[in-house]
Amino acid sequence: MSNRIVSLIASSTEIVHALGLGDQMVGRSHECDYPESIKDLPVCTEPKFKTDGSSYEIDQRVKAIVQESLSVYKVKAEMLDELRPTHVITQAQCEVCAVSLKDVEEATCQLIVSHPQVVSLEPNALADIFSDIRKVGTALGAEPAAENLIRSMKRRIEAVSTAATERVGQKVKVAVIEWIEPLMAAGNWMPQLVQLAGGINLFGEAGKHSPWMTWEQLVQRDPDVIIVTPCGFDIKRTLEEMHILQNNENWPKLTAVKGNEVFVADGNQFFNRPGPRVVDSLEIMAEILYPDMFGFGYEGTGWVQV
Repeated sequence: MSNRIVSLIASSTEIVHALGLGDQMVGRSHECDYPESIKDLPVCTEPKFKTDGSSYEIDQRVKAIVQESLSVYKVKAEMLDELRPTHVITQAQCEVCAVSLKDVEEATCQLIVSHPQVVSLEPNALADIFSDIRKVGTALGAEPAAENLIRSMKRRIEAVSTAATERVGQKVKVAVIEWIEPLMAAGNWMPQLVQLAGGINLFGEAGKHSPWMTWEQLVQRDPDVIIVTPCGFDIKRTLEEMHILQNNENWPKLTAVKGNEVFVADGNQFFNRPGPRVVDSLEIMAEILYPDMFGFGYEGTGWVQV
């Protein structure tokens, strides 16, 4: 019997397609947008707050909901019931970034007569992304495809890391900004990407949630390169908010600003999406940090210089 898959995370939707099982998907979340073909699938979730507005306004809305111990997203249990899924893929890692395990368990217990297997992913660091690919492959009966995908990803990672190690002399200090207002640095797998690309990560720890940071900390550590890649924002939306950083009195003091080494990257499609394209994110990082060494062709689509 063929699987009937509902993916409630953008990254797991990409994993399913990378395993060659895209034709078995019957539903998706409101945030799943890649590959293009999935946009015709029924949408099984919706946010409980308006997603327009500035990063500050979004932050305030999310905090207001979380402080009341409510989920940030809503699962449409009736829709899931109609789709009769055999598998529902969700995550336990971040209730702000995607539909949580709690949401899905509540929905499945309420109505879904097909009693689907809930596959919960937990991507905190780079190794966890590989583990999650294996978990999805095992659940869907695609173990060989999962191992092939992991090997392919690791080969590309190794190619960047080896070249960076062999050719980089003086490493650059890097600050990755994951939210603009209030300021947040990137954590989880992002510090590892900086290191693999030959940079020195200044904020955030591998495997730990993204930390808040202050302007004083940013000035004190004084990065050589700044990459702004807010979670859920594409390049256009981030560029619309860059004035918030640029208007701060501390901005002109930074070495990265003086040296014209400030970049905006697509956090929605790449950096903040723990799926197969995390390797694309590494290649983007390498291309930004050492353009004389790496040229993968992501400029303009994955990143721009500000």
